[in-house]
Amino acid sequence: MSTADDFGRSAFVNCPFDEDYDHILQAVLFCLVRFGLKPRIATERSDAGEPRVSKIVDLIQSSKYSIHDLSRCQAQSVGEHYRLNMPFELGLDYGCRQYGTDRLSTKVILILEEERYRYQATISDLAGSDIEAHQGSYEIAVRKVRNWLVGMPDFKAIGAARVLADYEDFQEWYLDLQRSLGSSEEDIKDYSTAELLRAMVDWKESHLVESP
Repeated sequence: MSTADDFGRSAFVNCPFDEDYDHILQAVLFCLVRFGLKPRIATERSDAGEPRVSKIVDLIQSSKYSIHDLSRCQAQSVGEHYRLNMPFELGLDYGCRQYGTDRLSTKVILILEEERYRYQATISDLAGSDIEAHQGSYEIAVRKVRNWLVGMPDFKAIGAARVLADYEDFQEWYLDLQRSLGSSEEDIKDYSTAELLRAMVDWKESHLVESP
């Protein structure tokens, strides 16, 4: 069970996990860490004995903030099925906020898509909701997340260009660090999300004098 403070600084990230999306996912995770949040994501822990839906529910209930990217809901080729994990988890999160009591009713949600309005073809119930499009660009995704955060009173305004510059600095630092530890580029690609998140926090604590 998370504490109130953990809840207020945790951000659940519901997104694709394919290789083509990695550049967006890693940039979004860094942006959240840069703003002092603790990203919560299904791949943060690996336990074959833990049902996935139970893990997702726990992460959702433990996080005040949530980001849901629906950019992989469409089939990409003939015979391919729609990928419904992302909208399913968005539904769980929305229901948690809508019907939850106390702190759960304060949850804040950001919905991302690759193309504006494309979601209406498959999830028309979201019509009228504010959906942000990142066009498959990690730079745009960071700007959308940054704008969402600084639109709330709990976060200090930091320019998107500065966040992106910090992310580039982190990438160079992390690559040098892993090489010094004897890791190859293939090793680094295969490292866990938990390890990457720890590195982001370490970079922030060692490179930033003031907290965001």
